Amino acid sequence: MAAIVREGTLRRDVLRGMLGVVAADVMMAGGMMWANADAMPRIYTRREWGAVPSRRPPRVLDRPPDHIIVHHTATPNVSDLSRRHAFSLSRAIQRDHMRNQGWDDIGEQLTISRGGHVMEGRAGSLPAIRQGRLVVGAQSLRHNDHTIGIENEGTYLEDDVPGRLWDSLVDVCAWLCAAYRLDPAVAIVGHRDYNDTDCPGDVLYRRLPRLRTEVERVLEDAHHGGPPPGRDPHPPPGGGPHLPPGLDDDPPSDERRRLTSHRHRRLRGHGR
Repeated sequence: MAAIVREGTLRRDVLRGMLGVVAADVMMAGGMMWANADAMPRIYTRREWGAVPSRRPPRVLDRPPDHIIVHHTATPNVSDLSRRHAFSLSRAIQRDHMRNQGWDDIGEQLTISRGGHVMEGRAGSLPAIRQGRLVVGAQSLRHNDHTIGIENEGTYLEDDVPGRLWDSLVDVCAWLCAAYRLDPAVAIVGHRDYNDTDCPGDVLYRRLPRLRTEVERVLEDAHHGGPPPGRDPHPPPGGGPHLPPGLDDDPPSDERRRLTSHRHRRLRGHGR
């Protein structure tokens, strides 16, 4: 466990260093400096994990997403933390999405294994993020044209999130918020905030306030300031979910979030 903590701390310091290095190449947003998308964590490309070609070219929007959706894969909580397993996971997800769901490609833009390995998902996702654009995925019904999705390996209805996966999730969300100039307190949501699903599991969903806080801290440490004013043109349905009191000591802004327990199912027809 100590080794994992040291590794996570080192990786977090490296990310902060990268964000700081590119601080000279920034845009001003709400009086705050934001790094560009070149300061990304280690993400394995589709070629590296052995993706098959998409059935058709990806649809790329010339604008950023406004929300980052956190998912879980609803697969077994395996003990294999290797990169080899992570690559196999991405291939299995793509195979399921294309063969069983009938989609053009893997649904999400990014995948994180329980070992903390991060893989590119839908074709064209990494170049689009660097350019501040959005590859439209198939990861949230009726919300694919304004969100980007991160698939986290495992099932988190009751089990806790592994440290390596958590560290990578923080790093990736910080990078996306910097690349797209998003306020993590507003932008980071769970799949269940938009669709009738248990995803990303009760445990991981309850940790989203902590995720927003840790991402904010990474950005503030890198830029010596706070996040810009958030924007929320596509709030979750129903006027904003509410978190039952006592579950998290989170800022009042997170009272908008919903904690419900829907039956678990991966929705077909999220997109193509």
